[in-house]
Amino acid sequence: MNGLMMQQPLLISSLLVHAERHHGDQEVVSRRVEGDIHRCTFREMAARSRRMAKAIAALGVQPGQRVATLAWNGYRHMELYYAVSGSGAVLHTLNPRLHPDQVVYIADHAEDQVLFFDLTFMPLIEAIAGRVKTIKTFVAMTDRAHMPATSKIENLLCFEDLLAAQDDHFDWPVFDENLASSLCYTSGTTGNPKGVLYSHRSTVLHTFAIALPDALNCSARDAILPVVPKFHVNAWGLPYAACMTGAKLVFPGPGLDGKSLYELFETEHVTMSAGVPTVWQGLLAYVEANDLKFSTMRRTVIGGSACPPAMMLAFEERYNVQV
Repeated sequence: MNGLMMQQPLLISSLLVHAERHHGDQEVVSRRVEGDIHRCTFREMAARSRRMAKAIAALGVQPGQRVATLAWNGYRHMELYYAVSGSGAVLHTLNPRLHPDQVVYIADHAEDQVLFFDLTFMPLIEAIAGRVKTIKTFVAMTDRAHMPATSKIENLLCFEDLLAAQDDHFDWPVFDENLASSLCYTSGTTGNPKGVLYSHRSTVLHTFAIALPDALNCSARDAILPVVPKFHVNAWGLPYAACMTGAKLVFPGPGLDGKSLYELFETEHVTMSAGVPTVWQGLLAYVEANDLKFSTMRRTVIGGSACPPAMMLAFEERYNVQV
């Protein structure tokens, strides 16, 4: 006998539908590669994600195929998180800190079909474009006004042009929750990087788990700034947890120095953040050198490598930030 209560697959698109329905006015703030601060709501982001899902299909991407990104943390990258996985394709976040030879190997091994990238990575993209075997389309994650005047990449497409060609009338497909949703490759192992596939089910369950009070304790009262990149284990699940709980999201883009991060923490009233120790070293150095305090930040998650005990003490005893 089967239970018939809430018989529906655990799909990543359901997190975005929930955010739009129940937290539609919540903000997503991004420091863009173009240099300015961009603001939108979950409602606006959801509509753009639906349009991007249609744009990806128009590019010929089929369910199960891989769509790659080389991008910082920002709203366009967030839209791809949901547009790609939600449409049934697999999001493959490439790590720009790897050697170009490894990036080529990973893209070919994954059989990526399309690559979306931030303009700061144009030199890397131009270096690998002629070497990758399966990528048919390159898309610059910017608007028409900021598109490069010249490029070595033939038929380079513009992110905002793709969106403008679509409307947001799109129903997220329903499929098996065990299908792959995203793909990450290891960077700390011997030999060539190894691919790890996440499913919709595992991602949604992880989202529930990290939002719990004794985990990351995310809620609609929070403003979360993920310093950990979206190409590093899906930013530890924070782009999903924010949609599920209705937390404000603040994306730092390429500005990961102490001064840039501190300014975002203060102006956007960030309450929680997450990142690796090297980033926090730079932030603490800036705060200490300028005799500053955190007015709203109350907790941070530090991972990726061992956190020095002195760093934990500094956050907790000097700045009242729980680690």
